[in-house]
Amino acid sequence: MSWKKVGSIFSFLNFQRILQRRRQQQEQSPLQMEGAQVAGQRGRHPIKTHGTKVARDHLHDWLILMLLVMIEVGLFVIHPFYRFVGKDMMADLKYPMKDNTVPLWAVPIYSVLLPICVFIFVYFRRRDVYDLHHSVLGLLFAVLITAVITDAIKDAVGRPRPDFFWRCFPDGKDVYDRWGNVVCHGNKADIKEGHKSFPSGHSSWSFAGLGFLSLYLSGKIKVLDRQGHIAKLCIIVLPLLAASLVAVSRVDDYWHHWNDVFAGGFLESVVAGLVVATFCYRQFFPNPYDDDGWGPYAYFAALLEESSNDNVDAAAQTTNALTAQAMEVHVVNQTPPSNEDNFSTPELDYGSTSRLEDIERGRR
Repeated sequence: MSWKKVGSIFSFLNFQRILQRRRQQQEQSPLQMEGAQVAGQRGRHPIKTHGTKVARDHLHDWLILMLLVMIEVGLFVIHPFYRFVGKDMMADLKYPMKDNTVPLWAVPIYSVLLPICVFIFVYFRRRDVYDLHHSVLGLLFAVLITAVITDAIKDAVGRPRPDFFWRCFPDGKDVYDRWGNVVCHGNKADIKEGHKSFPSGHSSWSFAGLGFLSLYLSGKIKVLDRQGHIAKLCIIVLPLLAASLVAVSRVDDYWHHWNDVFAGGFLESVVAGLVVATFCYRQFFPNPYDDDGWGPYAYFAALLEESSNDNVDAAAQTTNALTAQAMEVHVVNQTPPSNEDNFSTPELDYGSTSRLEDIERGRR
C-alpha cells in the first residue's frame, strides 16, 4: 500500500505540472503563438505554397528545354554523314555485332530518373521546392545540352562503328562500287546506326547525368568541409565510377572504337558531360566547397525575403502598439471629472440653450 501512495503522489505532481504548462500556453498571446508557428515554418518552402511561383519564374527555361528536346529528336532522326568506307578500311570494322550491355532505354533511367529520385528524397527531408525544382531543371539542361552536342558531332563526323562490316554486309559478301566505296545491302536502320561511332552517346549522357548527381551529393553531404571524412568522398565517386563502367562497356560491345571513348571520346564525353553538368549546376547552386554549398541560391534569397518581411511586420506591430497606447492615454485624459458626491457631472442640454438664444433675439 505504501508504494501505491508514493506512486499516487508522483502522479499528482505530474498532473499539476501538466496543468501549469497548459495554463502558460493559454496565457500566451495569439501573436506570440503565430510568431512561433512562423519561426517553425521558416526555411521550408513546400510545393503547395511556393511551387506555382517557382514554375512561373522559370517558365522561359522550361520553354527552352522543350526546344532542346525537339532539336535532339531531329538530330536522332536525320541521317548521319555517310563517310567513305573502302575495302582496305575493313580490317578494323569486322568486329562481331553484339547487343548492348547497357541498352539504350536504360540510359535515361540511370542518368535522369535515378538522380531525380535522389532529389525527391531530399525534398521530403527538407521540404524545399527551390532545391527540387532547380536540381531537376539543372539536370535536364545538363543532359539535353550534352545530348545535342554529342549527336550533332555524331551526324557531322559519320565515323563507322567497329562492327560496320556486318551491318553493311549481313551475309558476309562485301560489294564495292567503282570508286571503292561500300555498297551496303543490310538493314537500313543498322547501317544508319553504324555511322555513329564518334563520340559515345552513352558515355556523354552518363557523365552528364551522373556527374550532376555527384556534384549535388557533394554539396548536400558537405564532402569538402575540411573535416577529413573520406567516406563522403567515396559516396560521390560512385556515380562517376558507374559512368566510367558504361563507357568501358561501349568498347567491350564493339559499338565504339577505343579511341572514341578514351581518346577523342574522353575529351568530348567528359568535357561535354562533366563540364556542361558543372556549368548547369553552378547556375543554381554554389560551389560544393562553400559553406552554403548545400542549398540553391534561391533558397537563401527566399530566407532573406522572409527575414525582411518579418522585420517589416515587427515594425508595423510596434507602431500599432505605440499608436494604441497613445490613444488610450488620450481617452484617459478626456475622461470627465466626477463631483464630490462621486456622481458624474450632468450633461448640458444644448437644445434648451439654443431656444433661449432664439427668444432673446426675438425669434419666438
